[in-house]
Amino acid sequence: MTAALTFVSPPPGLAPHVEFVLAPVEGADGLFAMRAVQDAELRLYLVDPRSVLTDYAPILTDEQAEGLGLGSADDALVLVVAHPSAEGVSVNLLAPVIVNRTTGAASQVILEDQDHPLRAPLG
Repeated sequence: MTAALTFVSPPPGLAPHVEFVLAPVEGADGLFAMRAVQDAELRLYLVDPRSVLTDYAPILTDEQAEGLGLGSADDALVLVVAHPSAEGVSVNLLAPVIVNRTTGAASQVILEDQDHPLRAPLG
């Protein structure tokens, strides 16, 4: 599954880019590369949290869901940004990337009043 994503506002640190292509990384189930359409060198790795975590269930505010045109939880694809380092890989559970599966509208949201770490180690 390769998908075109249009962010409602540039993801943090990636301005001015809002158009991205999301593609699975071959041989790595649940791992995706997100590349800027205008600059293919600009890339983030995103992970489907269901492939690595059992109890992650972020809750969006009504405003966040409406901004992406989400009618139900089934409309949303939830991905988290992966951070490789010398200590291993961690994922940002506090600010997931939410994608409307139908329209490709996307946003990196900050979860309010939820106790999720910015860098959760995968092990």
